[in-house]
Amino acid sequence: MEINFTHHQTAHCENGVISNLMKHHGFEISEPMAFGIGSGLLFCYIPFLKVNHAPALTYRAMPGFIFKRFAKRVGIQIKREKFKNPEDAKARLDANLENNNPVGLQVGVYNLTYFPDEYRFHFNAHNLIVYGKQNGTYLISDPVMETVTTLTAKDLEKVRFAKGPFAPKGHVYYPVSFPENLDLEKAIIKGIKHTCRDMLAPMPVLGVKGIRYVAKLIRKWPKKNGVKKANHYLGQVVRMQEEIGTGGGGFRYIFAAFLQESSGILKNPKLAELSKEMTVIGDLWRDFALEASRIYKNRSAQEDAYNKVASQLEIIADEEEAFFKKLKNAIK
Repeated sequence: MEINFTHHQTAHCENGVISNLMKHHGFEISEPMAFGIGSGLLFCYIPFLKVNHAPALTYRAMPGFIFKRFAKRVGIQIKREKFKNPEDAKARLDANLENNNPVGLQVGVYNLTYFPDEYRFHFNAHNLIVYGKQNGTYLISDPVMETVTTLTAKDLEKVRFAKGPFAPKGHVYYPVSFPENLDLEKAIIKGIKHTCRDMLAPMPVLGVKGIRYVAKLIRKWPKKNGVKKANHYLGQVVRMQEEIGTGGGGFRYIFAAFLQESSGILKNPKLAELSKEMTVIGDLWRDFALEASRIYKNRSAQEDAYNKVASQLEIIADEEEAFFKKLKNAIK
């Protein structure tokens, strides 16, 4: 069972699955367009969810939300299933492959044997496509990899039924129906409006307010938690930004590309101007990550160093608040 499927490498897994599946079905949807229409850009501090013994942060919408929103806004229907029994999950996957239908899977990263060791940690919201099976080995199109790869049936079962936060439970998903034409104009506007609402939300842990909240916490960590814990928490901020799911800076670059592409579709030059601004903001996120990594790698928890990176975050929050207010006005 091998489907005639073309692999395209992308920056982020869920965007890549959307883009690759849409292209397979005859719709040229870029990764930035999938991300922007799906309102993937976000910032949220989640203190009650612990990842690697530290509070979680996310720079993107929750797993599955990007595809769900994208599908609804462009008018396609998606089938999603989770399973209690690995045998049922395997049977459903094989049935799709026999019907010449590549499918998306949510999986855990830790047991992905084709990942380098330094990227294999307990994170269960990775996405990939299975497009075939040969001699009991599954053919994998992982969008973040340069080329296609494979997993044994045993290894695929491990990652499909990984334990912990966001446990995938054999999650399989794929489009089942499409409109004749995708109404991208309306979908783009809905995607932008949703992102602006999220980033300008009044909640203290969400959007620009959430960025400011984390900056305040960073200032307190050395005195409140001690050197070791403060370094671990700061390392968590950077790891969630730059290693898990493309990164805060990386997502800003993808969103900038979405605005650039949308500017032509909507014939709105303001979006092209704002695309350049978002690229600069992405650079600020990368600068913050670099400075923060210097602190925890050197094992120093001097208060002035923590105050410096906290100030960088506050500048980013100010820039993003101004940006999203302008973006909101640009599509009225």
